Amino acid sequence: MSQIKYYILAFLITLSTFAFAQIDTEEDVDILKMRIENLITQSTFDNERGEYFNAKDNLEKALVIAVKISDRKSEGEIHTKIAKLQYTVNEYENALVSLTKAAEIQREINDYGNLAMTYNIRGSLHASKKEYQTALDYYNSAKTKFEEENLEHFIPEVTLNEAKVNLKLKDYKTAKALLERTIVLAKKYNQNNILSNALIYSGKTVDKLGNNQLAISITKEGLDIANTNGFIENTNEAYLTLSNIYENETDFELAHEYLAKHVQLSDSILNVRRENLTPEKRVQYIDAYNAADYEKLKNIIEKQESESSLAKITTILSIALITILSLLTLALYKNNNIRLKSNNMLHEKNDDLIEAMRKAEQASKTKANFLSTVTHELRTPLYAVTGLTNMLLDEEPKEHQIPHLKSLKFSGDYLLTFINDILQINKIEANKVELDPVQFNLQMKVENVVSALNNSALDNNTIMHFEYQKDLPHTFVGDNLKISQILINLIGNSIKFTKDGDIWVRVYSISKNGNDHMLRFEIEDNGIGISKEKQDNMFESFSQGSIQINRKYGGTGLGLSIVKGLIEILKGKIYLKSELGKGTTFFFEIPLTYAPEEVKIIKEDYSKNISKLDISNIKILIVEDNKINQMITKKILNKMGLECEIVDNGEAAVEKVRENTYDVVLMDIHMPGISGLEATKIIRTFDKELTIFALTAVTLEDKMHEFDEAGFDDIISKPFKQEDFEKKLYEVLAENEKTTPSV
Repeated sequence: MSQIKYYILAFLITLSTFAFAQIDTEEDVDILKMRIENLITQSTFDNERGEYFNAKDNLEKALVIAVKISDRKSEGEIHTKIAKLQYTVNEYENALVSLTKAAEIQREINDYGNLAMTYNIRGSLHASKKEYQTALDYYNSAKTKFEEENLEHFIPEVTLNEAKVNLKLKDYKTAKALLERTIVLAKKYNQNNILSNALIYSGKTVDKLGNNQLAISITKEGLDIANTNGFIENTNEAYLTLSNIYENETDFELAHEYLAKHVQLSDSILNVRRENLTPEKRVQYIDAYNAADYEKLKNIIEKQESESSLAKITTILSIALITILSLLTLALYKNNNIRLKSNNMLHEKNDDLIEAMRKAEQASKTKANFLSTVTHELRTPLYAVTGLTNMLLDEEPKEHQIPHLKSLKFSGDYLLTFINDILQINKIEANKVELDPVQFNLQMKVENVVSALNNSALDNNTIMHFEYQKDLPHTFVGDNLKISQILINLIGNSIKFTKDGDIWVRVYSISKNGNDHMLRFEIEDNGIGISKEKQDNMFESFSQGSIQINRKYGGTGLGLSIVKGLIEILKGKIYLKSELGKGTTFFFEIPLTYAPEEVKIIKEDYSKNISKLDISNIKILIVEDNKINQMITKKILNKMGLECEIVDNGEAAVEKVRENTYDVVLMDIHMPGISGLEATKIIRTFDKELTIFALTAVTLEDKMHEFDEAGFDDIISKPFKQEDFEKKLYEVLAENEKTTPSV
């Protein structure tokens, strides 16, 4: 039926287009007014299908006609509708301009009904910018105008919006009264979408007022209406609301179940919106989803490239970094609460252990997927932050700008380490951490860690002391990276809590069997110390002893949890001795095997090695939908003397590879349309020799088989270390040079 309406509408638009060529009579004006109505109707259909920019295009065509025939009422109405679309796709500034134009016209011609609609949208715009009092003023004006014009059926949407703002302001009684009015009016006029939404928000409000059971009942009523009518956004909101209510009820099993549904449906909604947006606007939408000001960041970066002004870009990148860190901290806090509550649930249900274990396993998988999604969304903008910072440092910045850029680089590296810490905890809990034993110089390794952290200690006016047993061998076989990580966490922890004091790092053997040693590492400080009652929980995730310590000294309390997990993987043990006000000593013992000779590794400069190759005919294809990441990857390649082409989706990548010969393809994974995995599978059906790297921010654990099955040659994680990137490129290009026949 909807298709028949669509074709009839298209036919009418075609007829009215033919009539548009001749505007001489009053009858012609009527035809053009009909065309305006048809275009507005077509725009409504497009909007309902999610084709926002087609809808806007039809409205703009209608606006041209309205201006031409001086149809002021239609002109104002169209400006209002355009503003609503602009608000939907986060073009807030453009929406404000359109609303201002609409209101001027509507006040001029006394079109108070449409003016009320303009006020309602204006209120939502200010609410989205957290200007709540201004929003309430506009909602009140809209409601008054609708009442004066006897347009009561428009009031439920306004009172619903008012209630949401009062909920934000924690004025629950006012919100409850407004929602009750909304529900009555929505039922009166059969407005099921508004009714469903109002019931769900009424559930939120009643929950805040302390009646959890009533809140559950009301929310489920709203959920039933949403499911019956296919209101996906309302269904998603209901899932989140029920999760929070059940959490308050301490029914953590149902809380987790509804939260998982919410996360899954959120992904589906986001994917649908991505598909419905044009490629250019899709980029804007995804950027706005990651961070509210991300599109502004892109424009500023492009402007700064031409002006070579680094001060502004440093500020913008810093803001982006802080935003990302805030999002990650919130996500991790929520995730940790879910884990703790899942554990409590297991202890409380010993009578049904098998079922509890199954649900715990499901919760663990949900948590792992959640972490994978969160880290991917954070790594993508982080790639821009770290990449741009490195580029700016290489472009001879002014002397006074270098410290700011280095600080930004440090912050980016810290955030990446933080993300990796979370993934490390996840891997430790899932028993997926693998050992990587190599031959290394233990004394030099510990000295390097102490030296690297010495400046931080000096900032606290703290002196570092290092003692290595005199007759203890220097070279051992073991996982030196994990040992470094343990030492960095423990020494860093001592530095943080020690001012105007001393820190001692000691390494000695406590037992020996042939070449096998049991080594003890001690990190002692005379800092603030830890009270007895706090010591039992020091190795738990997110534990810092107290909220006051967290606020004063910073950090997330992840370090000691990682340390304990890594030491257990190394088949060791850790101990703690501390007294409040007198300092702390951490002891850990791990087995290491003495190795007589040390293997020296010479670090190569692969960037210079690439420049020595014949790269004049090398062609590289970058497949990446994020504009900033495109620019960064291209600049890195250009700096190495390599030329490249760029496409922003998987379909275009497949066609490019069909039509051209490339040496390397750098393929992003998450893209609109077909993913990088699917694009690579298609390419492998007609080209099995082409080198394809997965250049991706996804978490690789549990996904390696997917990359292998798709046909990738290797994986480069974003944000990547440039030397790793250069090494992999060099190995491929050098091999290609060997196999290319000489002419």
